[in-house]
Amino acid sequence: MTAGSAPHRWIVWRQDDNGNRYEVRRCGTREEAEALAAEMEARGHKQLYWVAAA
Repeated sequence: MTAGSAPHRWIVWRQDDNGNRYEVRRCGTREEAEALAAEMEARGHKQLYWVAAA
């Protein structure tokens, strides 16, 4: 972590059709993570996205 940067305390996860789970991105705030998850879901893929604390 560089000086002045926020720790990445929230993770956006994705689960595919086969049940495989992948870390999409780590975010500094829950709001940022929730916004990313909502953006990914809006794309209309059949994937499941959620946010969890790191």
